Amino acid sequence: MNAAAKPPSSPHVMPTYGRLPIALSHGQGCRVWDEQGKCYLDALGGIAVNTLGHGHPRLVSALCDQVGKLIHTSNYYHIPLQEQLAAKLVELSGMSNVFFCSTGLEANEAALKLARKFGHNKGIAKPEVVVCEKAFHGRSIATLSATGNAKVQAGFGPLVEGFIRVPINDIAALEQATKNNPNVVAVFFEAIQGEGGVNPMDASYLQQVRQLCDQRDWLLMIDEVQCGMGRTGKWFAHQWAGIVPDVMPLAKGLGSGVPVGAVVAGPKAANIFVAGNHGSTFGGNPLAMRAGVETIRIMEDEGLLARASQVGEHLRAALERELGSLKGIKDIRGKGLMIGVELSVPCSELISRAAEAGLLISVTADTVIRLVPPLIMSTTEADEVVAILAPLVKQLLSEKGAA
Repeated sequence: MNAAAKPPSSPHVMPTYGRLPIALSHGQGCRVWDEQGKCYLDALGGIAVNTLGHGHPRLVSALCDQVGKLIHTSNYYHIPLQEQLAAKLVELSGMSNVFFCSTGLEANEAALKLARKFGHNKGIAKPEVVVCEKAFHGRSIATLSATGNAKVQAGFGPLVEGFIRVPINDIAALEQATKNNPNVVAVFFEAIQGEGGVNPMDASYLQQVRQLCDQRDWLLMIDEVQCGMGRTGKWFAHQWAGIVPDVMPLAKGLGSGVPVGAVVAGPKAANIFVAGNHGSTFGGNPLAMRAGVETIRIMEDEGLLARASQVGEHLRAALERELGSLKGIKDIRGKGLMIGVELSVPCSELISRAAEAGLLISVTADTVIRLVPPLIMSTTEADEVVAILAPLVKQLLSEKGAA
């Protein structure tokens, strides 16, 4: 984008984001346009948020209808749409109860509060939660303390106590880190780490952790904020392992762009919170609940879980063909439409280069290209992603002597 076409700066907005010089004005399907009329193929989906892409006619119609009825009332009153969405999430998850909030951070914060109260109810004065290296659970004081990223934590100490950190996919390390510790109350991790570099948990590891939690009376809490809601080809990524957690935070794709967060709880955790223990002003408001209800309904009607599996497999195979043999490519991994391409060198400049070429992506953990497009993406569009991205990756690797 040339300097003359750059959007104006934002002197009154806190400089918390390293934004590209692009202002998007509208979208349709998997494409968005900026204020200068340039078109981009969206392989980022608002960071795994825009499940149904942009401008989906059924979602637009439903939201317009709801805005004309009720946007917000507060949880002083019963909200029928909240009951409807909760019942659907219980059905899809095999769990039992739901608390609604507005973001993934809030959902994860609520999960940590559940774990602590679970411990206090058992007489544990200082409950401890096991978390993972490279994890990302949010930027509140508690969730950044649970996060395994020193950059996120820098400048915000002292951190919240009560976390035990272990490597992923290593049951022996988990057992050793918690040996003879009566204060442990929960194990908390992402089924597929997002910000940490698109790192999946092995199915066997998930099964082993579920068994360990059952043996030791711990809560199994699985963060599905980024990898849930059909992104991997099942409603929730942990379902590939055939297990059910006790606590499951959700957000991002649940509302297709309308802020919605949720904590789904199984029988072991469903009644830990009682009136007055937790709340959210905006959580579960009618507009957000309508977005969640309609998102799931459209996903079911359009077979988007199957599409996520099919198109994700197609996209991964195409990336393997184009890039897999290069020495500068360390790994191509993920599940469904949550894919990471790990390079041997830092590659954050690919974000702007891809945008210049008409493709929206992100880079996480410094060296991992993250692709989390809308679940409506077609195989033709997946091929277009590879056609734009692969030459840029090859050029970057060549420039850095890593090709």
